[in-house]
Amino acid sequence: MTLPVRPGAARPANRPAAPDPLAPLLDLPGVREAADAARTGIDRLLGHRVLRRESAGVSTESALRGARASAALEGADVPLGDLRSGAVADPVVQGALRVSAGLGGMVETWSRAPGQVLARLHVLAAADLADPAGLGRPAPHAGPRLSGLFSLITGTTIVPAVIVAALVHGELAALAPFGTADGVVARGAGRLTGITRGLDPKAVSVPEVGFAELGREAYAEAVAGYASGTEAGVAGWLVHCCRATEHGALEGLAICESLLRG
Repeated sequence: MTLPVRPGAARPANRPAAPDPLAPLLDLPGVREAADAARTGIDRLLGHRVLRRESAGVSTESALRGARASAALEGADVPLGDLRSGAVADPVVQGALRVSAGLGGMVETWSRAPGQVLARLHVLAAADLADPAGLGRPAPHAGPRLSGLFSLITGTTIVPAVIVAALVHGELAALAPFGTADGVVARGAGRLTGITRGLDPKAVSVPEVGFAELGREAYAEAVAGYASGTEAGVAGWLVHCCRATEHGALEGLAICESLLRG
């Protein structure tokens, strides 16, 4: 299957004269149903009464749990209590924390200058892992495909935001443009896409926890399936992301309930 992320692939107008190149993704096995289920889960979370007065608190806790889960997917699994106490010095964990904390300041720029934001995400994620001279600099092999990805991020489409977020996440995870901390960067970019495209505008769900709950092995297999470019592989990845989003919504609800109980 040829993925529609080449330059200019995702720029239909609000009333496109030509068919949306992403629309066929919704006809892949299980994708439409999984996207609908993810949207339902997020809507249930966004309707929680705690968010009328404590959305900032939920978002802060979501960022912390998301960072922990993202690091765990890289093999750096630490207790949440240790993370709260500031006792964890692991560079992967610290990078994931910086990414989660920094997403709020990137919302306004992501849909206008994704290359700039992507470089910043890598600086945050890999500051303690890579040569400073290479921070924020994609490898030459990544250039053409990144151009297509940036068109996807800045363009419009009729497909649900959860699918666009999955495509952004999958492209970066499969391409590994930086060579270090690419998984953390990919998950941060996917979450940022969901925020900016209205899936979770308050950033109160925790999709990273969803991926972690589904398992590192399942995550790696799903990324490999996406990278294969086959219809089955792409469909499997999109469904996997939608299911992780559902789990992430449940984690957000758990945070809301904990705040409600005080």
